[in-house]
Amino acid sequence: MNRSLTSSHSAAPRSIEGLLSDLESALAGVHEALVQRDADALERHSVSVQRLMAHALAGARQQAWSTQERQRLARAGAQMAAQRVSLSRATAALDRALDTLMPREPLGLYGESGRELKRRSSGDSVSA
Repeated sequence: MNRSLTSSHSAAPRSIEGLLSDLESALAGVHEALVQRDADALERHSVSVQRLMAHALAGARQQAWSTQERQRLARAGAQMAAQRVSLSRATAALDRALDTLMPREPLGLYGESGRELKRRSSGDSVSA
């Protein structure tokens, strides 16, 4: 029973199977958005994943779920954690690239630290 994401926007999914299917679909959407580097889709699917995971965890605490359903929920949680790690690594790589291209501290003669050096060495090229 695989329903489309439109059903995941309802206040309360009708069944455990439907909830898990919607959660798995939303996680697939997050994966695809990460691959495509689509920030809008990533935001949209991430919100769905957070909401559906909260419903699933609350449902698992309140109802008796089968072993298979609990395993599916555990796999979804592991997939969510892996995506979080992947996004964290990509963000760290982007931060390093930005730091390389646009250093935070001015270097050499272009910044405040270079002015003192310029004052001491101004004049002729030979210092005595």
